[in-house]
Amino acid sequence: MHPAPSVIFFTAFSGLGFGLLAFLGLGMPDVSGWVAFAFFFIGYALAVGGLLASVFHLANPKNAVKAFSQWRTSWLSREGVLSVAALLIVAPVALGRMLLEAPGQALWLGPVGWLGAVLSLGTVLCTAMIYTQLRAVPRWNMRLTPALFLSNALAGGALLAGQVRLAGVLMLVLGAVQIAAWIKGDTRFAEAGSTMETATGLGPIGRVRLLEPPHAGENYLLREMGFRVARKHALKLRWIALGLMCALPAVLLLAFPAGHALALVAVPSHVAGLLAARWLFFAQAEHVQALYYGRGPAKV
Repeated sequence: MHPAPSVIFFTAFSGLGFGLLAFLGLGMPDVSGWVAFAFFFIGYALAVGGLLASVFHLANPKNAVKAFSQWRTSWLSREGVLSVAALLIVAPVALGRMLLEAPGQALWLGPVGWLGAVLSLGTVLCTAMIYTQLRAVPRWNMRLTPALFLSNALAGGALLAGQVRLAGVLMLVLGAVQIAAWIKGDTRFAEAGSTMETATGLGPIGRVRLLEPPHAGENYLLREMGFRVARKHALKLRWIALGLMCALPAVLLLAFPAGHALALVAVPSHVAGLLAARWLFFAQAEHVQALYYGRGPAKV
């Protein structure tokens, strides 16, 4: 698929934001006053900014309000409902930590914070399920997709929350999940069983080949759904994404003492790698409709 910048920023930064809010809801780190304000501001800025970025991917942004009414059947609507609930539930926790001199003495902060953490991670899960449910995109239609989104949120959230050693371990977990998702994703199109014969329904007659393309020139479907990444570029970008997103931050976090200098390298590295990996997530997603144009899955 053609990777629109709005949807890349939406999935990447909202995941980071809700991951950070989840850790803050759990009291990690246990901060108060202006320090708490800074942490919660970053969390809300990333979460809300990411959600707002998704609006730019809509043909008519005014329709964003309608997304909240279909929560019984739509993962997109569930994401919207849970995101608002998470932001509202975490808000009193943020105010309590910023305004109370001894937030640990406010017993209500713990249960409310835990609920906010669950809702924050639930929002990330709903975001992942928007893509996981799409059978027409076999690379996304697997259990590793929600695992990848959640591991991204937890690793990035721990990093932003200053949980240095935990973040280092979660970076290694994220790297393993990302590699597994790439390996499994490369075989999903073939496993789904979609071919020119199944796409046209002419399989009982025999092997099907394309005589002429459905259109004389490029169209919306080919631009959006038929986007292809060259094999050598995809492999190179995978190594870059894995190194920046997981390997370098993990080495820094586990091998060196915590400090601001460490964060100044680990955080930008992780974000850059995450954006590269998320670009590949969309760019390498083959839609089965491409079979009508004689285009099978890309080789990696």
